[in-house]
Amino acid sequence: MLLMALVLVVLDGAIANVALPSIAASLNADPSSTVWVVSSYQLAVLVALLPCGALGEIYGARRVFLLGVALFTLSSAACAFAGSLPVLVAARFVQGLGAGAIMATGPMNLRVSVPQRLLGTIIGFNAMTIAISAAAGPGVAGAILSVASWPWLFAVNIPLGIIVLLAGGLLGQMDGVKRQLNIAALGANTAMFILFFSGAERIASAPVSGSIMIGGSVLCLAALLFVERKSAAPLVPTDLLAEPAFRVAVIASVACFTGQMLSYVALPFYLQHTLQMSPVQAGLYMMPWPIATIIIAPISGRLADRFKTAWLCAAGGGLLAIGLLIAGLTPPDPRAIAFLIGTVIAGTGFGLFQTPNNRILLLSAPKARSGAAGAMQGTARLMGQTLGAISMSLIFATVPLANAPNLALILAGSCAAVSAFVSLSRARYEAAGKG
Repeated sequence: MLLMALVLVVLDGAIANVALPSIAASLNADPSSTVWVVSSYQLAVLVALLPCGALGEIYGARRVFLLGVALFTLSSAACAFAGSLPVLVAARFVQGLGAGAIMATGPMNLRVSVPQRLLGTIIGFNAMTIAISAAAGPGVAGAILSVASWPWLFAVNIPLGIIVLLAGGLLGQMDGVKRQLNIAALGANTAMFILFFSGAERIASAPVSGSIMIGGSVLCLAALLFVERKSAAPLVPTDLLAEPAFRVAVIASVACFTGQMLSYVALPFYLQHTLQMSPVQAGLYMMPWPIATIIIAPISGRLADRFKTAWLCAAGGGLLAIGLLIAGLTPPDPRAIAFLIGTVIAGTGFGLFQTPNNRILLLSAPKARSGAAGAMQGTARLMGQTLGAISMSLIFATVPLANAPNLALILAGSCAAVSAFVSLSRARYEAAGKG
């Protein structure tokens, strides 16, 4: 049930891109404005993650998770019946709030519902589900659009969401902790992510205003930390970040996902512009990465039960870096053999890194703070992906298209190498029995 909800959330983040031309034509909207169908969802997820993690700790993970599923399902219906672009964008924002609640409390529900001895394996399946859903998103969207109109992309969520809601009683329950959310902290959190995301969207086309917005988000973060400086359970989990194992895992995750987003944007351009492939060929050549991740993720979960997570994460980040550097530095080959080898290595490394890193993010936190840990896990992923998107925008704005994909892949490999070295630094804490 938890995995089914995760499929819904990840698929909806991946399928809307494919439908944007159809949405623009159907709603008589400016194609550039339809980008907000995707952006409003991502922004809402970012805004919701940390507050929903706190709400899960206060009211119980199961309750907040099911409320998130209900909100996601209802807003999916609103998306399906939207008659104008503003209504669709608003419904997508609400859908993103529900998705944020699901992402934030999903790991918390896992920790409550799954025996400790199976947790590493289940987290592996969790990572595999994300990989499958992300890889299948464009294909699922294309299949639906080949036989139906774009509203069905959202309508298919409705029966699945109802199934998850009906099965909600199977989840374990943990009592909440009596405390109140700080309204000023919620405001600062919301402003921080809105400014950061909006600045990231504008940084390439309007660098001055984009930089000002990102600077404003930093000030909001400072204000948020100041407001909650005496809180025992702050919205930004500084209490968890004070623990070296958790802090290192967050930094490694941000670096890894920065590299992942850079490469995911660069790969289609490399294949279609540098290697002169058709879109169909490019799609086929991009499949080895998610396939390798799908294969290795559950294996990595089992390995995480037996070996130190620092070594597994370092090996995963290292393989990801090697694979991306092979793809970025190898001279163009019409058959792209080296490229395929590089992406298989990268996908293997990505899957090997994710499971043990997610495990340490979840298990290094006390059970009462697992909502904050789950929210921070999602925040690190989305922050890394946003940084990757910013970097890619800057590369496209400053580097000729012929060279941009290769430079992006090299930078992505460097980010993956950072995640490997950062993860390796955690080995001394594990040796001391601290995470």
